[in-house]
Amino acid sequence: MSIVTLQLGQSGNQIGFEVFDALFSDSHCSQGLCSKRENEAYQASCKERFFSEEENGVPIARAVLVDMEPKVINQTLSKASQSGRWKYGQRSCFCQKQGSGNNWAYGYSVHGPRHAESIMNLIQKEVEKCDSLSGFFIVMSMAGGTGSGLGAFITRNLQDQYSNSLKMNHIIWPYGTGEVIVQNYNSILTLSHLYRSSDALLVHENDALHKICAKLMNIKQISFRDINQVLAHQLGSVFQPTYSEEGSSHYRRNPLGIDWQVRPPLSGAPTPGKMPVNKNPHFNKSLANLVILRGKEVHSADLGGFKDPALYTSWLGPDNAFNMWKTQRAFNKYEKSAALVSNSQFLVKPLDMIVGKAWNMFASKAYIHQYTKFGIEEEDFLDSFTLLEQVVASYRNL
Repeated sequence: MSIVTLQLGQSGNQIGFEVFDALFSDSHCSQGLCSKRENEAYQASCKERFFSEEENGVPIARAVLVDMEPKVINQTLSKASQSGRWKYGQRSCFCQKQGSGNNWAYGYSVHGPRHAESIMNLIQKEVEKCDSLSGFFIVMSMAGGTGSGLGAFITRNLQDQYSNSLKMNHIIWPYGTGEVIVQNYNSILTLSHLYRSSDALLVHENDALHKICAKLMNIKQISFRDINQVLAHQLGSVFQPTYSEEGSSHYRRNPLGIDWQVRPPLSGAPTPGKMPVNKNPHFNKSLANLVILRGKEVHSADLGGFKDPALYTSWLGPDNAFNMWKTQRAFNKYEKSAALVSNSQFLVKPLDMIVGKAWNMFASKAYIHQYTKFGIEEEDFLDSFTLLEQVVASYRNL
């Protein structure tokens, strides 16, 4: 089954390139931990998911590139083409001459309605190239205007047009001390709208990625490309083929079909007032954990710790909340590797912080006029605050 990737805005396009490059490099690297037959099945599965027909022997990424300025898209197309290994489709891009000025409202209320038909047509053409569609992987940032505002608008349209296909939004959490003065406004508007229309939110924090580059990789002058390559490595280790169950001889057909709750429902779960509150501020409870093991000795790895009921809510035990995927096929030349995708309380603190900072600005009416002139009213902000405060409370009281 195939994934159609949407690269939205500057960050989305730069990250998307690194993800495709990491996927292609991994699927074509030589490694001897698995049989030739298994390696060929792995390569075929990766190609089916992320690349379409070849043009002059070069695979084409299943992607639609969108930005309101042409510079980054042109750079991204050129880098992929110059690699000589894979490339983007020349007709799978949409760009204009005017950006969104780091204003979520402009991306959502102006660029969205104005260009939605053209963008959705590009997406439909990419979908029609798939023998079987698994879903959409939407790469975007939260802090700017195009990726966040236009991204939220397009995700809503995808929900309307492809309601049976999974929509997973990969969002970049901005630096705590960012350069965009209204990044907290943009972030709460993005998160609240995606909560209503996306099936899953996959989050990476810039501060955490920066720390990996500095402390684990010892990079002195850290660039956004360094950060994006770390991010791409992590995403690749999740999305590359794995077996669906112990003893299976077939790779998972649906890499986005994660059968565990990726975000907490605001209804259906116990209400905060009825749930016991964990008194240990450092204990991280989860709704679900997925561990992905690749390479040597995956079948002898001890993951018993993830089956401890104390890690999960009282109303969702380890049998339902913990999943494990494995393959002996190594990832990116690493002898063995592990990835964890967790739906837990980890984001309570950064989410609460963003909501708090945005509320402090809103209370003094700072920069509100930049949003109201493009149709986003104060009530829209209040709705976003209310929703995200409910999310914080639900996670905090797991």
